[in-house]
Amino acid sequence: MLPILFSIGPIKIYTFGVFLVLGFFWSLFILWKNIRLTSYKEEEIFDGLFISLAVGLFFSRLFYVVLNFSDFGFDILKFILINGYPGLSLYGGLFGLFLSLWLFLNGKKIKFIEAIDYFITPVFIALFFGKIGGFFSGVEMGANYEALFYLLSIFLSEKILLEIRKEKFFKGFLFYFFIWYFSLTNFLFDKIKGNHLYFSNYNFNKLVSFIFLLTTSVYFVYYFRSDILSFIKKYGQIIISKIHFRTKRKTTKG
Repeated sequence: MLPILFSIGPIKIYTFGVFLVLGFFWSLFILWKNIRLTSYKEEEIFDGLFISLAVGLFFSRLFYVVLNFSDFGFDILKFILINGYPGLSLYGGLFGLFLSLWLFLNGKKIKFIEAIDYFITPVFIALFFGKIGGFFSGVEMGANYEALFYLLSIFLSEKILLEIRKEKFFKGFLFYFFIWYFSLTNFLFDKIKGNHLYFSNYNFNKLVSFIFLLTTSVYFVYYFRSDILSFIKKYGQIIISKIHFRTKRKTTKG
């Protein structure tokens, strides 16, 4: 592991911080690139993003403090001094980010469900770099496996966004895909993580991931029900035909 990338005299450059900065700027570039395809004003979108990032950070800290209230109590200094009392909740951060974006975009008369799709790939990029940084710095166990999942999600989300622009999927589809994919990744790799958050003796991240994963999976099954039934019918007939053919051959030989 390499928690400190390099040092310049007394100044230490931390690996995790470097990857966060790289993820931040790449995410901004992809968001700018995607927004240029639309009629949205770039300054409004980026204003909303920066405000939402600040709100997301606040909620990330708030969720962590609430779930560890016995360690923090009502001590405001412990809440603020994150270096001395570290801890953030990824679910809390995403909740604050999307909630703030929803409020900001509505205030600008921009439909959240139509604009949010353009934010999803940048969010996946940020998650990818965050997990890579966490792995190399030793902050998170199993972060390398999550990083591979998020790397795949970057390409999938860009492809889905293209299909949305072609009107093959409805606007907002990518947002629901994000909830499903993020929940799936967290649920699959929760066991190999350390420092779990608990709510009433329940693993908070795993519980929330399971609820979101189940809900979105049911929704997607319902949404693609016609395609699923057609697939089952098509390949079911092929399998039945093969079984019938093999049975007939055995009968003929007998």
